[in-house]
Amino acid sequence: MLKIEKPKSTIMIRKILIVAALMISTVLSAQKPTEILLWPNGAPNTNGLKGEQEDLNGGRVANVVNPSITVYRPAKPNGIAIIMCPGGGYARLAMSHEGHDMAAWINTMGITYVVLKYRMPNGHNEVPLSDAEQAIRLVRQHAAEWGVNPARVGIMGASAGGHLAASLATLYTSKETRPDFEILFYPVISMVQGITHAGSRENLIGSNPSKEMEQHYSLERQVNANTPQAFIMLSSDDTAVPPVNGISYFQALLDKKVRATLHVYPTGGHGWGFKDSFTYKRQWTEELEKWLREGLVFTDQNK
Repeated sequence: MLKIEKPKSTIMIRKILIVAALMISTVLSAQKPTEILLWPNGAPNTNGLKGEQEDLNGGRVANVVNPSITVYRPAKPNGIAIIMCPGGGYARLAMSHEGHDMAAWINTMGITYVVLKYRMPNGHNEVPLSDAEQAIRLVRQHAAEWGVNPARVGIMGASAGGHLAASLATLYTSKETRPDFEILFYPVISMVQGITHAGSRENLIGSNPSKEMEQHYSLERQVNANTPQAFIMLSSDDTAVPPVNGISYFQALLDKKVRATLHVYPTGGHGWGFKDSFTYKRQWTEELEKWLREGLVFTDQNK
């Protein structure tokens, strides 16, 4: 019997198509987000805002009255979860490039990705942090269901969202709400005039805060030995949030013997998030991915 063999090129193409189909199936299975309200029975505090959420240009939102988390679950969870706090000067939230746009990429690492839509302070400085604490409670409460290790939950934030993430890392009120690591994009850290981002400062603590309030939310002053390990990135030409914010936080972590990584890119300004237009996107994504795979050190020291 004459045996006709298929060309190797045909076999290779078929293998490539099968692999591509599997990859597409994996991506699709990981892109079915679930939104969960933080306070379905009402929040324990209020910022006084009412009415409907405002959907602004560029994927931004304002007047958040029903804070929530949107959960993106990977096909094969590795036990790590990241809660992302978008920026927006404590006045609005950049939900796309500093939030949802990162979901598919983070899911490919097996990480459960959670985007936090938090309330603005509007004269009530305690409100954003209370939302962040509730978000991490919810993730840990659903840990078994989502394939998350409750001792592998981190907080991430950009700009003013970086301030909120670092607030959770330094001002958490219990072991239950302490994150296991933090990732900060060009963060607002200090509330001291001349160093801070003026809009974030005024929106969070007002135009004439007490010295005690200013010091309390200057997070480089709140770091201690139990502050979680950190990955910080920023651009040296950032004119919106001076680089000294992230640098001083990095130094404070080192002073307290806390593991910390700092990446400073020569250009890029502020607010690049997951935008392709940022010249160093390939570098920061590779560096963060490597840190998430190899640089994290988990302990049982949540306190």
